[in-house]
Amino acid sequence: MTAAEISRIAGVTRATVSNWRRRHDDFPAPSGGTETSPLYDLPAVQAWLRGRGHTSTASPAEELRTALRLLGPGSGVAARLFPLVAAASRRTPEELAELAAVPDDQLIARAEKAAAQLPAAVPEAEPVRYGPNDTSAVRALLGCVREAGAQATVDVLAERELDEGAASGVYQTPEGLALLMARLLPAGASRVLDPACGSGTLLAAAARQGARELFGQDSLPVQGQRTAIRLLLDAPEAETAIRVGDSLRADAFPDVTVDAVLCNPPFADRDWGHDELAYDPRWAYGLPPRFESELAWVQHALAHLKPGGHAVMLLPPALAFRSSGRRVRAELIRSGALRAVVSLPARAAYPLHIGLQIWVFQRPEPGGTDRTTVLFVDGEGEQRDSAAGTPSATDTATAGAGTRGGSRPRRSGSSSSAASSAPASSASAASFDWAGLTDRVLGQWAAFTTAPDTYADEPGVARAVPLVDLLDDVVDVTPARHVRATAADIDPAALTRRVHDLHEQLAEQVAALAAASASGGWQPSGPSAREWRTATVSDLARGGALTVLRAATPGTRGSKGSAAPAVDGPVLTAQDISAGNPPSGGAVDLHADAAQPVAAGDVLVRAVAGADAAAMTRVADDQDAGALLGPHIHLLRPDPARLDPWFLAGFLGAEDNIASASTGSTLVHVTPGRLRVPLLPLEEQRRYGEAFRRVYELRAAVRRTADLAADTAATLTTGLTAGVLLPPHTPDSRSA
Repeated sequence: MTAAEISRIAGVTRATVSNWRRRHDDFPAPSGGTETSPLYDLPAVQAWLRGRGHTSTASPAEELRTALRLLGPGSGVAARLFPLVAAASRRTPEELAELAAVPDDQLIARAEKAAAQLPAAVPEAEPVRYGPNDTSAVRALLGCVREAGAQATVDVLAERELDEGAASGVYQTPEGLALLMARLLPAGASRVLDPACGSGTLLAAAARQGARELFGQDSLPVQGQRTAIRLLLDAPEAETAIRVGDSLRADAFPDVTVDAVLCNPPFADRDWGHDELAYDPRWAYGLPPRFESELAWVQHALAHLKPGGHAVMLLPPALAFRSSGRRVRAELIRSGALRAVVSLPARAAYPLHIGLQIWVFQRPEPGGTDRTTVLFVDGEGEQRDSAAGTPSATDTATAGAGTRGGSRPRRSGSSSSAASSAPASSASAASFDWAGLTDRVLGQWAAFTTAPDTYADEPGVARAVPLVDLLDDVVDVTPARHVRATAADIDPAALTRRVHDLHEQLAEQVAALAAASASGGWQPSGPSAREWRTATVSDLARGGALTVLRAATPGTRGSKGSAAPAVDGPVLTAQDISAGNPPSGGAVDLHADAAQPVAAGDVLVRAVAGADAAAMTRVADDQDAGALLGPHIHLLRPDPARLDPWFLAGFLGAEDNIASASTGSTLVHVTPGRLRVPLLPLEEQRRYGEAFRRVYELRAAVRRTADLAADTAATLTTGLTAGVLLPPHTPDSRSA
């Protein structure tokens, strides 16, 4: 390992590592590399750090990644470690700690014996052998299983194997999206197939909804093994059959019919077998065009369904309107196979640059009821409106009308909460508001399936469109094209009262913003910037100045992805920290290790960095007290006699501080122990803390003002364009 990696796992600067090398004769000697870039033996460095009392600040997953990386490309150790995860998952944390502490030769022998017990359900599993060079990776794996959970460990191994072996463009379905897709299936769907199972997220979600026979296939052996082990962990009571191979060219389940199919298939695959499969009996709705591989996957899914069975698939938005797929789309609509299309916001799931769609199919039943409409849900529009602080057309146009999916919690002075966030930014898949979107989509779907003939459209959210209206020259099934933005029966008097109330609120908020932005005596520090000594959060924790009550592991939700427990109180989410909102989450947002409630004065730090570093931290107040933590939040509790919480939050959230304590490129994870804080007397900390509090209040006032301004503008535009408001009689037609 390099000096930079030593600094990362020890939570110190590279300069500190250089000082250790010069000042301590017992510091491990380089085992390779060059004089200017030496390499060190990982176990030797770890032993030296433990002897000095330095605990690693790297997450267990990062330590495993480091151990795998040090073995070099082509070692194949990641694939050989898969069986050991399954075995380790059956051990208690105490047993894993005891096993990790045994001598190297015993560790290797016991690891081989445990790995040999891998069930036959794992495809292409072979007997494994571990050597002396694998010792560090085995120990890191045991630590990762013990601290982060077996599933997080499997994901790290799969990342490494995919990096070594091939496939770019392999994306994991977010858990929130997988759960939404699984919940669109009817109750009682026991036999479920995923013909492109990948990491197994969709099949695991189906198991959580009650499925007991799970079939999966993937073209990559590592993904097949990953799915099999995931299901052994998440659904040990289910019967599973996971196969490796190309589902379109070599279907592993040709004679299997299932209750449901869940699938996130490959997109834009031009080599899916168009020519060799031209006369395949699966193409009951027409031969898929060469460049429309997604329509091949759709028909493959329908071919495996029993009559009346459902398929829920994640598909790219271009499939809804491309001219090459018009004939097949028309036949899917004409036959009644297409039941619903739901649009998702961009950056909700990979690929991040497009807003994907969920398509719901149902295999027609001979002599069954004719289906006359298709449901369209514009989830993209809902999330966009909420993120902008603008209400839906129903909110602005009617007085007191509710929505089937439930309304988003209101915030003080704001029309609605900020909505979703996207991976690797303030809008990340990790902190995306899947709970809000799921409530909306499932509410509309339940109403539509219960009584499709009497289903009432919801402007700006959903609409049921007659089949005859879809079968035009383009057969475009894009939800935004069919969902009406405004209600047809807006009450002019109610909308006028709404406009009046918004103008009053906006005037009050502008006055509050002006007060918050007053100069307040800010002064220069002198001819140059101040300099001060700093300490890391790890140093402060060791000294007792603060306690790290939870260091979140981004990308995990507990060791087994079990169903969310029941909670009586609110859950604080990473999105609440970004938006400055009170705790808004529920049981679905609860992290598996969130037993520690928030107390007033705690400092909360988002574990995934966003574009706005200033929104990375906040100090918990009385509204937050008692809330439980959602995923991706670090919880720090300072000793008020030694650290001012607002001082701590302000410096921890500094852009340079966040950058220096972050790792990763697409998802940027913040390691709390590496964040640095100036060492100042408590009285001076309080001065800085009060200044940071004022800055926070200014940012909150700006956000509330912007929300109200956008709300007012959207309401006025709706009223004018719907014909229920008249322009005011003023000489200047532009004035409002």
